[in-house]
Amino acid sequence: MDSSISKIVVILTAFLFVSAYAFSPAETLTTNLEKIQYSKDQFLKPKIIKKTMIMTITGYSSSEDETDETPLITAYNTYTREGIAASNILPFGTKIRIPSLFGDKIFIIEDKMNPRYKENLDIWFNSKEEALDFGIHYDVLVEILE
Repeated sequence: MDSSISKIVVILTAFLFVSAYAFSPAETLTTNLEKIQYSKDQFLKPKIIKKTMIMTITGYSSSEDETDETPLITAYNTYTREGIAASNILPFGTKIRIPSLFGDKIFIIEDKMNPRYKENLDIWFNSKEEALDFGIHYDVLVEILE
C-alpha cells in the first residue's frame, strides 16, 4: 500500500511541476510583448472597411474649365482642400481609402463629377499640372470606410 501511495505522490508532484511550467508565461514571450509598440489610433479609431469597389481614378483641380463658375466650392458646399474626392455613386461624407495609390490616406467624398462618369472617382489636386501628372488609373481597388 505504501508503494502505491508513494507512486501516486510522485506522479502527482511530477504532473503539478510540468503543468506549472507549461501554463506559466515564458520569459521570452513577455520580453517580446514589451517590444511591440501600438499607436493609440489602432485602438481608438479602427478603420473598418464596409465595402470595396474597383474604380477608375482621375485627378481634377479648381479651374473653371474643369468645374462650374465657383471652382473653389464643392458640391457639398465646402471649400476644396487636400483629401477631397468627387464621385457620382458614393454619397457625400463617405470616407474612402485607395491603398495602392495613396497608402492609408483617407479621402472624403464632397464633390460630384460630370454626370457622364458613373463609376469613376476624381481626386482633388492643388493645381491642374498635378492633376494631369496623376493621370488616369484603371481598375483600382477603393476601400469604402464609412
